[in-house]
Amino acid sequence: MRVQVLQHVPFEDVGSMAEWLQARGATVRYTRFFEADMRLPDPCSCDLIVAMGGPMSVNDEAELPWLIEEKAFLRQAIDAGVAVLGICLGAQLIASALGARVQPNAVTEIGWFPVWRAESAGVDSFVFPDRIELLHWHGETFELPEGARLLASSEACRHQVFQLGRRVIGLQCHPEMTPAIMADLLHQCADEVAPGPWVQTPTQLAAEAQRYQPGHALMAQVLDYLLG
Repeated sequence: MRVQVLQHVPFEDVGSMAEWLQARGATVRYTRFFEADMRLPDPCSCDLIVAMGGPMSVNDEAELPWLIEEKAFLRQAIDAGVAVLGICLGAQLIASALGARVQPNAVTEIGWFPVWRAESAGVDSFVFPDRIELLHWHGETFELPEGARLLASSEACRHQVFQLGRRVIGLQCHPEMTPAIMADLLHQCADEVAPGPWVQTPTQLAAEAQRYQPGHALMAQVLDYLLG
C-alpha cells in the first residue's frame, strides 16, 4: 500500500493513523510543504492520499503559493479515483480544490464536543456513529463540494464530515488526535485558545488518554472503508 501524506506544519502528523498504516505494511511518504525541497508525486502512484491539518487558510494562496499546486494535485487524485482523506485543513483543501467555498465559521470551535450523524447521510455512505465526542480545532468551515453528502455535524459547525463518491472523505474534526499532538498544538498555537463560547481551556483540551480512544477507533474504520 502506497500512502502519500500532505503535511503542512511539523506538529500536525498522522497521529493514530500511524499504527493502522504500520500494521498493514504501508509505504508512507511525505510531502512537507514547510520544506524548501517539497515534491508531489504522480497522484496515480498512490493508493491513499492523506491531507493533514494546519493553522493556515486554504485562501492564503498569495502568501503560500504551494496551496495552488496542492489543490491541483488533490483534484487530479480525486478525478483519477485515488482514495483521498482530508482532516481539518485537509478537508477544507479538498472542498476548495473542487470549487466549494471555504470561509470563517460563525464561531471558533476548539475543544472536545459531540458530533452527530447527519440525517441526510445515505445508506451507501460510510456509517458515521450516531454520536461521538471528538476534538475540534478550527476557525473556518467549508461548503459541500458538488455531489458530496454530509455525514456528520456538530452544534457549532454544521459541515463536520462529508463524503464524495466511494473514495473521498473530509473530516473537519480530529479523530486522529493524540496526547502528543495536542501538547504540540497547545504550545505552537496557544494564541488561538482565546475565550469563546466554543473554546475550551488548555486544561480541558489536554484530556486523559482514554478520551482519545473512540476517535482512534473511528479513524481506523474510515481508513478501512476508503481502502476496502
